[in-house]
Amino acid sequence: MGFLLNCIECGKQYEPAASGYLCGCGGLLDIYIDIDQAKTQVSLEKFDERAKNSSPGRSSGVWRYKELIVPDFDDDAIVSIHEGNTRLYDVPQLAKSLGLDALQIKHEGENPSGSFKDRGMTVAVSRACQQGAKIIACASTGNTSASMALYAARCGIKALVLVPEGKVSKGKLAQTIAYGAITIEIEGDFDDCMKMIMDGAQSGMIYPMNSVNPFRPAGQKTIIWELLQQKNWNPPDWIVFPAGNLGNYSAFGLAIQEFYDIGLLKKKPRLAGVQAAGANPFYKSYCSQFENRYTVQAETLATAIRIGNPVNYPRAVRALKWTDGVVTEVDDQEIMDAKAQVERGGIGAEPSSCAAVAGLRRLLKENIIKSDDNVVVIFTGHMLKDSESTLSYHTGKIPGIDSRYAGKLYKLKPTISHLGKFIENELEKN
Repeated sequence: MGFLLNCIECGKQYEPAASGYLCGCGGLLDIYIDIDQAKTQVSLEKFDERAKNSSPGRSSGVWRYKELIVPDFDDDAIVSIHEGNTRLYDVPQLAKSLGLDALQIKHEGENPSGSFKDRGMTVAVSRACQQGAKIIACASTGNTSASMALYAARCGIKALVLVPEGKVSKGKLAQTIAYGAITIEIEGDFDDCMKMIMDGAQSGMIYPMNSVNPFRPAGQKTIIWELLQQKNWNPPDWIVFPAGNLGNYSAFGLAIQEFYDIGLLKKKPRLAGVQAAGANPFYKSYCSQFENRYTVQAETLATAIRIGNPVNYPRAVRALKWTDGVVTEVDDQEIMDAKAQVERGGIGAEPSSCAAVAGLRRLLKENIIKSDDNVVVIFTGHMLKDSESTLSYHTGKIPGIDSRYAGKLYKLKPTISHLGKFIENELEKN
């Protein structure tokens, strides 16, 4: 079972050996899977059996679905760090506070580098190594660079990262540098960095690893398939997630449509992408019913989705139409309040992940999502990816943000009597 690269705009197809990432017409490329062949080669039972297998390539929550990612890919060429297999949490306290009967969170921050990016990166880096790429490169707000640097280190390929100066959290930047990537701060924003990557890739100077590369969203499709598998193949009504460069909106829609076309899915879950109000180009386009494609000068505390000109726009529009999806926006106050409430329930995530919870609250208020709907929220990054914003919120140090749900940091003299009195006072509060 082979595959082709298929232009989503004009339909032209390319052989897998093609090294480009765009069609001659300028359209984005997808990995095209032959649905009829897939029907004879995959089954839910096969995926369930592989989930029990600990052999290389099958212990990965990505590569167990290999036939629907990159068919016939040589197992020996796979660069894997046991990515995927992230957990699905019941969160009854959060559900109750939102007005939902039940809610689950799938936490992609449990991947090796701390974000969902590892799902696509294992595929893209494996492909780059197979093709003999000399240097792989990405523009990043932090998570992509950390993931790419990690996988590059594992297979010994050079990695080049462009990040917007002063716009990446220290945790993400530290990962990128520590894993050995050549890291360059650009005097501009993410979109400036992305343009440089696109120009460099077009000239053949670098092999791009952003989600414009079709092998990236191919890996990210597995978030949906693994979620369905964890729910015994019973799809939720809604899947809610943060939306920045729109790679996940694109991948999720493709994953759902492919499973549906193969016959492995009887009902399509609806997708709800959530953008920050300060980085909301897709939301604005959605509000115009996609008559206009908007770009913005992005600014938000949710740095992972601080993107004003998402490259996956055409793929995301297609995914939205396939799944009868929606888009909403939330401001930074809503995002940080949602983050504090989520963490009081014992689950930590970076601000962009918690934008999804804030967006879910808004969609419930607007009666788009109902209280008895079966809902799963996708968290995309670990809490420690952006520890500065967490501590700043709880200590009231974010300008313009009211720390409504802040925890407290106390100081005491180093005596047992002071500690005893403090504990006594705390107990009296309850």
